[in-house]
Amino acid sequence: MVTTITEGVKVSIETIYQPEYSNPANDHFMFAYKVSIENMTNYAIRLMSRHWYIFDSNGAKREVEGEGVVGQQPVIEPGHTHEYVSGCNLKTDMGNMKGEYHMIRLLDNANFNVQIPEFYLIAPYRLN
Repeated sequence: MVTTITEGVKVSIETIYQPEYSNPANDHFMFAYKVSIENMTNYAIRLMSRHWYIFDSNGAKREVEGEGVVGQQPVIEPGHTHEYVSGCNLKTDMGNMKGEYHMIRLLDNANFNVQIPEFYLIAPYRLN
């Protein structure tokens, strides 16, 4: 698990290789990742959008931007955590992701960005 804290918002990520959805012979490797976003501030926040940077070990780079996460723009109250699971496919058995969430502080509608820590997507057999 990797974790970072930006402006009082803690983001933690766990990854899981999914061999049942992967097809190495066709350069298709599927990974799931679980994200935990903990609001450690004294005010409610809303996650408005995300911006991901995705890297394959062959040098390919992608960017993904969009509203919310998995179809939601959750409000996270002080002391609460929002969790979700999503996935990413790569053309190689190793890669990494990082990014940021665009948030709004509901008290005064102030905008701020929260860093998503860099994390690695690695098929377990590559670790031997």
